[in-house]
Amino acid sequence: MNARRWIFALVGTAIALGAFVYFGAQDSALGLPPPSEEVDEELVAANTRFAFNLFTELSRAEPGENIFISPTSISLALAMTYNGADGQTREAMAEVLQVADMDLETVNRAFAELRTILQNPDPALELDIANSIWAREGLPFKEEFLQRNQQFYEAVIEELDFDDPDASSIINNWVKEQTRDRIESIVEDDIDPETVMFLINAIYFNGHWGQEFDPEQTEDASFFTADGTDMTRPFMHQTDTYRYYEQDDFQAVALPYGEGDRMSMYIFLPRERSSLEDFLGGLNAETWSQHMASFEKMEGDISLPRFTFEYETGLKDTLAALGMEVAFDPGKADFGAMYPTSPSENLYIEDVKHKTFIDVNEQGTEAAAVTSVEMGIVSLPQKFQMDMNRPFFFAIYDDLTGTILFMGSLATP
Repeated sequence: MNARRWIFALVGTAIALGAFVYFGAQDSALGLPPPSEEVDEELVAANTRFAFNLFTELSRAEPGENIFISPTSISLALAMTYNGADGQTREAMAEVLQVADMDLETVNRAFAELRTILQNPDPALELDIANSIWAREGLPFKEEFLQRNQQFYEAVIEELDFDDPDASSIINNWVKEQTRDRIESIVEDDIDPETVMFLINAIYFNGHWGQEFDPEQTEDASFFTADGTDMTRPFMHQTDTYRYYEQDDFQAVALPYGEGDRMSMYIFLPRERSSLEDFLGGLNAETWSQHMASFEKMEGDISLPRFTFEYETGLKDTLAALGMEVAFDPGKADFGAMYPTSPSENLYIEDVKHKTFIDVNEQGTEAAAVTSVEMGIVSLPQKFQMDMNRPFFFAIYDDLTGTILFMGSLATP
């Protein structure tokens, strides 16, 4: 009989929700820890680099398609897993997560502090982050690994009989509850007999626009896809003072949520003579930082299509392309800090799944952001007009911590 191969299945899930103002109870009543006084800038910078590396790979693999991910959710799920990695596997994960210059204790504490700040954003916003670990019952997972995930990630840890037909429903019901029914499942009905663990992160965002769009001004108009197809879609219209930025090849605007400028959706619209593909080709962590430093207040007219879509992807090939191949190799992966090593057994990552949902409408965002290499502007116009009637990039960004919560590209609304 072949030696049994234990499979580690890591799942990063995210959901951003908006459209209704949330006036929550005090943080203490919700059981949330008090927010940290400051964020670890080194971790935020690492998360930003990871986010753009990941998004670039997905964009190359899915040209012309709608993409929407939560790099924060993926980072958290992988960070929990990182606590169980050893040797070359740990080194590879550190390089991909961009935390090679940080020790494990610093990474864990920085993530813990970041979570407290993100979960206390604004009285008019709701942002919930939840982690869980589901382990096949009876297996000797290392206590230190589990304790670190409880301490720093507040992960719910449960043992389950994975052979029980109800096991997947138990896990998926947790996912459904944490995402307010927007994502109903992440685990297949029949769990692979060799699967021994799921590490899951879920994020729920509910953001109401600081300035709502008037539904009476919403009207059908043309959205032109990259190949020139004319699609009729409902467009929302608004005139106000925004944070705005433009370059020769794009325009950008920030649409804030809630009562202040804590969190916003940043939209980058390539010029008609350019394309979304060209814009994404020059977008990375460095240019993102330059863009984000360049916005200035200006009055303007905007039209934004209402849009909603779901996105699902397996991240195994993407993460492997970024340098994590060893973690997915049954014969080479080293998760000795998670599970006792054995000549006949070895733990490895079988797959990484990711699902998201977004709905942008007049009230806010069910889903739940910029900067330039060069300003390139001699003088700014007194009033801009930005008609988002063609493919564009967008991100939901926390201005306080510099964290990219969600990022996507709309090819077809």
